[in-house]
Amino acid sequence: MIQIIHNPRCSKSRDGLNFLCEQNLSHEVVEYLNNPLSVDEIKDILKKLNLSPIQLVRKNEAIWKENFKDKNLSDEEIVEALYEHPKLIERPIFIKGDKAVIGRPLENINTLL
Repeated sequence: MIQIIHNPRCSKSRDGLNFLCEQNLSHEVVEYLNNPLSVDEIKDILKKLNLSPIQLVRKNEAIWKENFKDKNLSDEEIVEALYEHPKLIERPIFIKGDKAVIGRPLENINTLL
């Protein structure tokens, strides 16, 4: 089963969910803005993505620009910012087992299949 960390208001996230449905792939949808991820879940996703916390940040979001840009933050502080402001998390994220990818571009999903 594939888990999708999903924002229904995001066109890329909707495209990713549609792809899973079109391929008849078993999946679970996690609407992370309505059901925020815990700090441990964020760290687990980062490990599966093999990314540093800053690589998961949507740096063009106003929240980031107004509160965090140009600050020298530790990885822990960035994870805390992602926890406190889930809108900052890059999306969509697809997780299968111990691997994960960000679905931008959509073709990244194929690496999990």
